[in-house]
Formats: sequence, C-alpha cells, structure tokens
Amino acid sequence: MSSYPPPGPGAGGVGHRIEEAIELIEMELRHAIAYVNDAVVPQVRSESITAMRKLSETLRNLADRVERTHGQPPNQPKGPSAR
Repeated sequence: MSSYPPPGPGAGGVGHRIEEAIELIEMELRHAIAYVNDAVVPQVRSESITAMRKLSETLRNLADRVERTHGQPPNQPKGPSAR
C-alpha cells in the first residue's frame, strides 16, 4: 500500500538537484555578464567612436562640396521664425 501524502525528497532528491542546477545557471550568467562588460562593451564603444569620427569627416567633406558647388548661403536669422 502507498501512503498519502507521498514521502518528501531525500537528501539527494529532485529538489536538491534543481537547486544545484539553479546555482550553476546563476554562476554561468555571472560569467556571461562579466564577459559582456569586460570585452564586448569596450569593443563596441571603441568601434562606435571610430564610426562617429569617420561619419563626421564624411559630413564635413559633403558640406564643403555643397558649399563649393552652390556657394555660401545668405546669413539667415536663427530660431523658429527662420522657417
């Protein structure tokens, strides 16, 4: 005959294995976060700065070319009424 309720898990039961799995997952997540913070973020920041500098140079060259082609525009007042 079986007893009701069923007996709880022992020292090596499913509950203990789940706790161990959770600990391993948390440890792996900490390692992944550290890797992203230490390697990925600085690389992305560096590449973004380089891209912004190249874009800035390209825009400056484009502005110079437009200015040479069409001449310098007349001075217009700045602000919302300038539209």
